[in-house]
Amino acid sequence: MATQMIFEEAKKVELIDLLASLGFTPDRIARQDYWYKSPFRNERTASLKVNRDRNIYYDHGEGKGGNVIDFTVRFFRCDVQEAVKKLLERRETNRFSFHQQHNITRQAGEKKDPGAGAIVITNRRSLQNNLLLSYLEHRKIPLEIAQRYCKEVDFLLYGRQQPVIGFENRSGGFELRSPTFKGSSSPKDITFLDNGRRDIYVFEGFFDFLSFAVIRPQTGSGLTNCLVLNSLSFLEKSRSLMEQHNKIFLFLDRDLSGRQSTQKALSWNQEMASAKYADGSDLYKYRDDLNAWLVAQSEQRKQPEHQRIYRGRGI
Repeated sequence: MATQMIFEEAKKVELIDLLASLGFTPDRIARQDYWYKSPFRNERTASLKVNRDRNIYYDHGEGKGGNVIDFTVRFFRCDVQEAVKKLLERRETNRFSFHQQHNITRQAGEKKDPGAGAIVITNRRSLQNNLLLSYLEHRKIPLEIAQRYCKEVDFLLYGRQQPVIGFENRSGGFELRSPTFKGSSSPKDITFLDNGRRDIYVFEGFFDFLSFAVIRPQTGSGLTNCLVLNSLSFLEKSRSLMEQHNKIFLFLDRDLSGRQSTQKALSWNQEMASAKYADGSDLYKYRDDLNAWLVAQSEQRKQPEHQRIYRGRGI
């Protein structure tokens, strides 16, 4: 049963996110279909199609296809267990090991560039790209709030430059997001917003933090202290910082890894014989995360009054 749950979690990784983290961008997009030049060979015309809605691919050049696990097995030339491990690792750190990918894509006699797989930030500015603004609208984040906490960032990866939404951490690295890319630049770290409060709200990713800012907008007295982990791997490392506060409210994702991390933090209450840690995710218990709840609530408000179903409590 546990193995099946892990398998299902790995299948949730979006293929277009995986391809973006490997340096591949679509040549064209037709509704839910994203067309790529094949990662498995050199070609001039894109023949690999990814259906974003179904999260499957089909390689027209070879007549092969499948889900994200099938793709990972083929791309990294590994077995299913290793593919699942790589995909779950990506959900935690937004990073992959690229050494096998270099072997597949490099031309015969071509020299390997050791820095080719590194994300390099080349520019930053206020948010203005229409595609990114549409993406924010899709995620129900008003531009005013996004401008307060984010930048538009240009980054270079595998010789390709593209603009994304950048959310800076305390070490100067960025979490990077767009409709077709999810990744981060080094150094990877947490983002701590210190507003001089005694309580702290903890989020797994920055879109959940932005959603919180929408739901509970900043007042004249300021927002509460907020911690964006940017990766669940920083939860335990941030324990000392969190426990400097009187109360710690956890708004982590409700997937398997998010629930496990929440339960780990709640267990620390017993160690301290206190009730500092509290699970706030009951608000969006019918959704994967806080942003998904915000999007659903926004769509629900568009429905006629008699069709609305209100779930969850206010923050």
